[in-house]
Amino acid sequence: MSARHFLSLMDCTPQELGDLLRRAIELKDLRRRNVLLEPLKNRVLGMIFEKASTRTRLSFEAGMIQLGGQAIFLSPRDTQLGRGEPISDSARVISRMLDVVMIRTFAHSTLTEFAEYSTVPVINGLSDDLHPCQLLADMQTFIEQRGSIQGKTVAWVGDGNNMCNSYIEAAQQFDFQLRVACPVGYEPKAEFLAQAGDRVQIVRDPREAVAGAHLVSTDVWTSMGQEEEEAERLALFKPYQVDRALLDAADPSVIFLHCLPAHRGEEISEDLLDDPRSLAWDQAENRLHAQKALLEFLVNPVQP
Repeated sequence: MSARHFLSLMDCTPQELGDLLRRAIELKDLRRRNVLLEPLKNRVLGMIFEKASTRTRLSFEAGMIQLGGQAIFLSPRDTQLGRGEPISDSARVISRMLDVVMIRTFAHSTLTEFAEYSTVPVINGLSDDLHPCQLLADMQTFIEQRGSIQGKTVAWVGDGNNMCNSYIEAAQQFDFQLRVACPVGYEPKAEFLAQAGDRVQIVRDPREAVAGAHLVSTDVWTSMGQEEEEAERLALFKPYQVDRALLDAADPSVIFLHCLPAHRGEEISEDLLDDPRSLAWDQAENRLHAQKALLEFLVNPVQP
């Protein structure tokens, strides 16, 4: 039987994603009540990082330990991947020694090739195309605070990057409408837009995107690997800053999310994370709980 991978939200059915988030909320409650639960005892997670991380590393490593297992951190300096060993060869070897692998990388093709040759589940901890684990945490946060997101309106303001692409997939899987406000030339990838059809609308005015929205999200304007474009991006994206006044145009029940780290004074105003409508700290914590549910789902699947 081939391994079940999680490289994209589209790798699960809407029902499975709903079950995952319900389990994440259960696991969060168990942790807060200090209930010990170790379904992954003696299982090992390998974490391959080609990009720096705070929340991804902490949540996966702590989560695996809390589930009774262990996690091994691997950077390019620590493995032959960093010295040019073919991805397929590394995948064959690494997956024979581990129970699950999480990869945080640049090219999405690194993930797909590794998964093709891996005998254990592979999880996308972030690629230049997608960030599905973050979307699990985002959806959990909304559900906890506002209930079902089905039929609601979500606004993405800023760069059409990997986070935006994952919001496009989330719109399909969780059944909400998405408005994306971005400058010309910085739209999300065409393949994701084509897949979503009329569920996603591209606009240029942030106020148009945010009007009546129930969730507003953004990300840094310059991601890892784009440092040479920083000055150009700062000037181009200046009208796309999310501040308290912009949130005032949204639905009164709106929540604001940011995957962090945030560049205060750039994509968000200096004070936005202190606004009561911002739930970025809950969102960051939920990376832990959503990924614990994902690890449990992939490594110890419930037998039919």
